[in-house]
Amino acid sequence: MMSDLFFQLTIVDAADLLARRALSSVELTEAYLNRIAASDDRFNSFITVTPELALAQARAADDELARGMRRGPLHGVPVALKDLYDTAGIRTTAGSTFFADRVPDTDARAVTLLYQAGAVLLGKLNMHEWALGVTNINPHYGPSRNPWDTARITGGSSGGAAAALAAGLCLGALGSDTGGSIRIPASLCGIVGLKPTYGRISLQGVVPLSWNLDHAGPMARTVADAAILLQAIAGYDPDDPACANVPVDDLLATIDAGVAGWRIALADDSHFGQGDAEVLAAVHQAAAVFEELGARIERVDLVRGQEAAQMNALMTTSDAAAFHRDRLRDNPEKFGADVRARMERGAAFTSTEYILARRVQSEWRRQLERLFDVFDLLLTPATPITAPVIEGLDAIEAARQLTRCTAPFNLAGLPALVLPCGMSTTGLPIGLQLVAAPWREARVLCAGKAFESATPWHRLTPPGE
Repeated sequence: MMSDLFFQLTIVDAADLLARRALSSVELTEAYLNRIAASDDRFNSFITVTPELALAQARAADDELARGMRRGPLHGVPVALKDLYDTAGIRTTAGSTFFADRVPDTDARAVTLLYQAGAVLLGKLNMHEWALGVTNINPHYGPSRNPWDTARITGGSSGGAAAALAAGLCLGALGSDTGGSIRIPASLCGIVGLKPTYGRISLQGVVPLSWNLDHAGPMARTVADAAILLQAIAGYDPDDPACANVPVDDLLATIDAGVAGWRIALADDSHFGQGDAEVLAAVHQAAAVFEELGARIERVDLVRGQEAAQMNALMTTSDAAAFHRDRLRDNPEKFGADVRARMERGAAFTSTEYILARRVQSEWRRQLERLFDVFDLLLTPATPITAPVIEGLDAIEAARQLTRCTAPFNLAGLPALVLPCGMSTTGLPIGLQLVAAPWREARVLCAGKAFESATPWHRLTPPGE
């Protein structure tokens, strides 16, 4: 196989080739490492590349496959990690200068599970500083750049992951999501991102932003690839107090079941129904696709969506200020300006305001639980706009706008999948968000796969890639 074809593979494709030994993990890993070295200066998606580790893992994967030992579909597949997942012996910066030389002794639980599944680690991905922002304009490691237009942001805070996937620099990635940090860059870069139910994936060894709102999750080029990644890392971890002991479905068993007979809600109100005309048109066209696939679409007004987004921001910044209280007191100048401003705002909220936000959280969650007593799925835009330009962007204002449709579902802790549903006239991806009831990751994946199979958007690649 010509190496330039490697970068059109999905995890599903690569897994098949590796299992049949039509391709070796070493060949695949070397191709990706070479591509990173040749082209990542355009995208700045990696903070740290790990060629020695990757090749050692690839050789080990090939040896096991030669002996007839296959750990599953990730065996020998090159992936990358947002740089807030602890990795033993590899620096984990969290996009900050405080952690610039921090080298953990142990791996995060999700990383351990990826290794157990046979995955190969290419390196650690760029991110918004401390994950507190959605532009990925990092003052310490430089901005990640959108492969569809390198003058534009990737979104964040998992922006390096989205850029690397869109540019063909890895086959899968793990990100984190507190107000949209997986789903926003997935939307702006035209890939797939899944925020699972709160507590579905262990956060042990993941540098926190908000103990109450953080979610770990997969990012990939296709829905099936996201399902494979999630299957590998989901499950109960007694060492993480936020991790829930809830059984994990066989996510691939029902992924092709379709949506015929489903009752699907389309959020169409003053909060979720505001955005660029092209974005809203693409989302409405996506709803029409689901109708063609046999689902029934009904427009709904999600009262309190705006309030939920605001309370998510209040809790996020307050929790971040608590985690960073010593650093914020002793070395405030070492934070980027936008991150410091948001943390200082978070520190200024009163306990009364925080308690009221938690009350809104409970009420909003109950409202959505009742919605899903009636509907199988909820559709919303992923982001109300396409990717803005980097130059002159106000990161704090961008966060308010870009988290509009994603943050409410962090507050509720519900599973939410983002995938491409169109392109703007300027050639930028448009994202669709699918939301389901708690623990129904299989449902959003099934719906996403049905939509993906009926549309061409996931097959498009950035110019020159």
